[in-house]
Amino acid sequence: MIVIADTSPLNYLIQIDCDSLLPRLYTHVHVPVAVMEELSHPHAPAPVQHWLKQVPGWLEIQSIHSTLDASLAFLDYGEREAIQLAQEQHADLLLIDEHQGRIEARRRGIATTGTLGVLLAAAEKKLIDVEAAYQRLMEQTTFRIAPALQAEFLKRIQQP
Repeated sequence: MIVIADTSPLNYLIQIDCDSLLPRLYTHVHVPVAVMEELSHPHAPAPVQHWLKQVPGWLEIQSIHSTLDASLAFLDYGEREAIQLAQEQHADLLLIDEHQGRIEARRRGIATTGTLGVLLAAAEKKLIDVEAAYQRLMEQTTFRIAPALQAEFLKRIQQP
């Protein structure tokens, strides 16, 4: 399974100490260079800065092979490269949180999930206490979610 990640899911999963779910769910995760640059921003949260000192072996950094697609210019640099890398690699899944990025990826035929989707997938495999992880996400990070998506997520995690 080829999985590409944008910055946001990695950033939030690292901050709530759930990044170890990624290799358990997907074995390897590929990221474009732009995502690593965004994670390396001087104002990145301390857990992310610490994580970057020893990037895990399950994370594979890759350059995109073609010129950056100008039609993606409305997105941030990391999102553009993540979508383009997903296309080049014929990825099975793109981890991306940003609404416009998800819409564009799906328009291009790329399957997507985000931070909450990773938490749900891990919960389905009984890898985490999803309610505790969600609480950390909401209390310890700047993660924002549309009210309708939040209601759907909470409904799914509260089902027996």
